[in-house]
Amino acid sequence: MAGTKGKQKTVRDMILSLGLIGLMAGVIYLFIPHDDHAPDLKRVDYRVELLTARRAAGYPVAAPEGLPDTWKATSVRFRGDHFDAWHLGFQDPEGQYVAIEQSTQKASEFIDEASQGAEATKVTQSIGGRTWQRYTGGRYDALVFKDKGSTTVVTGTASFARLTAFVEALKTE
Repeated sequence: MAGTKGKQKTVRDMILSLGLIGLMAGVIYLFIPHDDHAPDLKRVDYRVELLTARRAAGYPVAAPEGLPDTWKATSVRFRGDHFDAWHLGFQDPEGQYVAIEQSTQKASEFIDEASQGAEATKVTQSIGGRTWQRYTGGRYDALVFKDKGSTTVVTGTASFARLTAFVEALKTE
């Protein structure tokens, strides 16, 4: 009988310890701040990179003009050593991502990379006198324009209406 009381006490102590650990975890969770909203992205100035890209690229480099201040430029880069690749990323007024990607890389490879695996649809739309093809799926949706020697992809998590508004704002000079 002496051995039975020891085992009961050990099980009881273990249950009390687990309860105490659970209680402490709850208290820590309540008092440690945790923020669930997306971080505020810093606005970047892309004018210098745009001028550099326009001088160096072998195609007309596009960037938006006249977008409201609610569109925030968040990333920019030009890689002359990598197919004259131009990238300009924005956060739209609803917090969605929109980017223009341009390159002289082989169109199929570039579109797959820029659109994060989106697939071509049969839907096209005319914007600014050019025919853009819609791509859907993958991580992003995209509007794609294939020109002689270069490809332009406007892509992101935003709706096609936002992607279209972005394309409408694009200027090459």
